[in-house]
Amino acid sequence: MDLIIQKNCSGIDWTLIPEILKMVGMGYHEPALHQKAFENSAVVVFIFQEEKLLGFGRAISDGAYQGAIYDVAVLPEFQQKGIGHLIINTIVDSLPECNFILYASPGKEDFYRKLNFRKMKTGMALFMNAEAMIKKGMIE
Repeated sequence: MDLIIQKNCSGIDWTLIPEILKMVGMGYHEPALHQKAFENSAVVVFIFQEEKLLGFGRAISDGAYQGAIYDVAVLPEFQQKGIGHLIINTIVDSLPECNFILYASPGKEDFYRKLNFRKMKTGMALFMNAEAMIKKGMIE
């Protein structure tokens, strides 16, 4: 499978981002909000096969020692083919001095463990819509 790695936001069909996130059971927003988030990120990765968007991810970072990975998603029919690993490795390689945190969708923890991510003993978050996160079982 010949894959194209794109590390910028040029020519992205932003309507596909929420569609793919919805397909994989992740939270999503209006296309313009995703565009703003990706354009304001330190690293973006889009994976294509020819013209077809297969997956994507992004990281915010201080560029010195901390980064956070968000919105990693791969079309269901292309999962288990190494595309998610490629997205994560491309992000990590782009910020080689940084530690990374991320939210893992329930059930995806093993995927990240294989990439050397580890569960943290503590973590705190402030969510604008805490009720929705409680309903999803993401927070107490």
